[in-house]
Amino acid sequence: MRRIFILEDDPLLGEILEEHLQKRFKVTLLQEGLAAEECLLKERFDLWLLDIQVPGLNGLELLKNLRTLGFKTPAIFITSQNSSKDLKAGFEAGAHDYIRKPFDLDELDARIQNLSNLFGLGEEEEVAPGITFLANRNLLILQGKSFSLRKKEAEIFSLFLQNRGKTLTPAEIIANIWRYEETPTPSTLRSHIKSLRKLLGDELIQNIRGLGYRFG
Repeated sequence: MRRIFILEDDPLLGEILEEHLQKRFKVTLLQEGLAAEECLLKERFDLWLLDIQVPGLNGLELLKNLRTLGFKTPAIFITSQNSSKDLKAGFEAGAHDYIRKPFDLDELDARIQNLSNLFGLGEEEEVAPGITFLANRNLLILQGKSFSLRKKEAEIFSLFLQNRGKTLTPAEIIANIWRYEETPTPSTLRSHIKSLRKLLGDELIQNIRGLGYRFG
């Protein structure tokens, strides 16, 4: 499962980004530059989303330091700075992309997908013996045969992978996968789960009566 690191000192925006991205990725969010540097020196991530104007150590200096140390992790600056000079400074610091605030979450998704395609980020994950999941392509490979998942099915499966061994209630799954304005009916969720269980079997996705579903 791909891991994304977010450096953002605006609590509201940070919460929005974390809530949106954790539907598909494992997300770590910090608000201060020095703490971010300490974290990034210790832990491996597939993608960095870095605000520039943060306390402690700004995003530009943080990325410069990491590039000097040889880190090649793809990075996107998220910032309110919008001059051509700022843009140039961001790329010279080692960024691969630059998104200006305010931005639409669909635009962010598109930029993340573009870098995922370019760098093959977390493209393939072995789920179990003989079962591989390609998150970028919403594709399951079972014993060498490929099966395309619908978008919501792939998102639900990604959520299960992030919560192996944990029982997820229907309400938790819906809250993580669907936006508020598109809340599905219980039968819609059951239909997606049924499709996944048909492919993977009841052993991997267990129906915990009266509670919800557990993967693994």
